[in-house]
Amino acid sequence: MSGRESGRNPSGPAQTTDPNALEVVPGTTREKLEGWIPELASEEELRVALERAFDYRGDVLITRKDGSKIEGYIFDRRHGSTLADSLVRLLTKDGGQKLSIRYSEIAALAFTGRDMAAGKSWEAWVRQYWEKKAAGERDICLQPEKLE
Repeated sequence: MSGRESGRNPSGPAQTTDPNALEVVPGTTREKLEGWIPELASEEELRVALERAFDYRGDVLITRKDGSKIEGYIFDRRHGSTLADSLVRLLTKDGGQKLSIRYSEIAALAFTGRDMAAGKSWEAWVRQYWEKKAAGERDICLQPEKLE
């Protein structure tokens, strides 16, 4: 019998064919960024911090070199060869206005908003789903938690 027929990978561990076991996969470990104020001493530190801000699912506070402050959600970034050629795009917290800010204009960055992807909310949602399914419910509709 070949490895394929037995459900085993000849060079690895047994693989499950149970569809219920395949529906849930382990999540990824997320870095806790809420409240973080990164040091932006070098170009590389700024680029790394803004990349993390792009992956963050909460608001950030950007302080420009002119002293103005803008808080919002970073939804896009454009990498250029220089800081002046690179920019982040964000939706402002106060009204959802879309702004573009060049990396070269940024003096400070703070992760101020709640990270909506942090915590155990996904695991809790999956647990609720399986509890309802085990109870025999059909057409299961789980509602996400309310945003602030």
